[in-house]
Amino acid sequence: MTEGHEQAPSRQRRRFPDISSRTYEHPADRSALVALRKLSGFDTVFKALSGLLPERSLRLLFLSDSVRVSDAQFAHLHTMLRDACYILDLEKVPPMYVTQDPRPNAMCIGLDEPLIVVTTGLVELLDEEEMRAVVGHEVGHALSGHAVYRTVLLFLTNLALKVAWIPLGNVAITAIVTALREWFRKSELSADRAGLLVGQDLHASMRGLMKIAGGNHLHEMNVDAFLEQAEEYEAGGDLRDSVLKILNVLPRSHPFTTVRAAELKRWAESRDYQRIMDGHYPRREEDKDASVGDSFRESASHYADTVRTSKDPLMKLVGDIAGGAGDLGGRLRDRFTGAAGTANGSGATGGPGEKGE
Repeated sequence: MTEGHEQAPSRQRRRFPDISSRTYEHPADRSALVALRKLSGFDTVFKALSGLLPERSLRLLFLSDSVRVSDAQFAHLHTMLRDACYILDLEKVPPMYVTQDPRPNAMCIGLDEPLIVVTTGLVELLDEEEMRAVVGHEVGHALSGHAVYRTVLLFLTNLALKVAWIPLGNVAITAIVTALREWFRKSELSADRAGLLVGQDLHASMRGLMKIAGGNHLHEMNVDAFLEQAEEYEAGGDLRDSVLKILNVLPRSHPFTTVRAAELKRWAESRDYQRIMDGHYPRREEDKDASVGDSFRESASHYADTVRTSKDPLMKLVGDIAGGAGDLGGRLRDRFTGAAGTANGSGATGGPGEKGE
């Protein structure tokens, strides 16, 4: 693995030998992956699907109609890719392609072997350190095994379109796609963390997310103001806005950009991140001993903490219900209407909904 890393990166970065992907995985992502890895024959079944999935076609498509990153083509991306694999100790460097598309995007797909694709829109948008975080993000997907499930998600999404005329078939596939998308949104938060471990520059990660949201106008943007948007998004409005947030995010494979930035900043400021940077993290050799029960309990604890600390009106109401708060009917009415009930519940003012500042 030392071959291909002869060109030193622009600055010294900490390396994480034998790091387990559990180190950076979001609790909801980790619990699902640990459970899947424990299923006997699961990998064999998924590989058997490769005959049904268009993976070979995708590989041939990128090989024939995109530019493969190498020492001879997009050499700076190739150096970043090798460096990212070195830092996360990924033994086999996955092939990487640049494809012509003005939309900034990147993905890691593949059943047998992961394949990384970045668009020209993304390459032209980001500077070197921002791009390094993106490459680390995709290598994180590869290390976690997300590429397998992303490929299945792409296949099922296309299948749902083809069987839309079959009512029950479409409903069943749509339900599976919706569940996969919810999991995949959490896997994106995991990969953002992997990108930070590779780039080791939180400001670069923040800048990259801001550019994805607002384009190449950094002189017009501000990290603190961008993060304030995430606060406002979470806390603003009433229950109607909470429902709209859910509806808006359901068709998406990625969380909203401000949410990703806020989540990554919280993790970067956590004790867990500091311990990783100090060299204390789970090793791959321990993956086989990872407990499914412990992973699910950690995921449940995370969601409980999210509900408890969230400023979102719906999450606050859920917390109130869980805490045994009284007059739930009045609370539900007031949150949906944005009105504040009187002490005896007989009337309401026309004031704005709670902000939860």
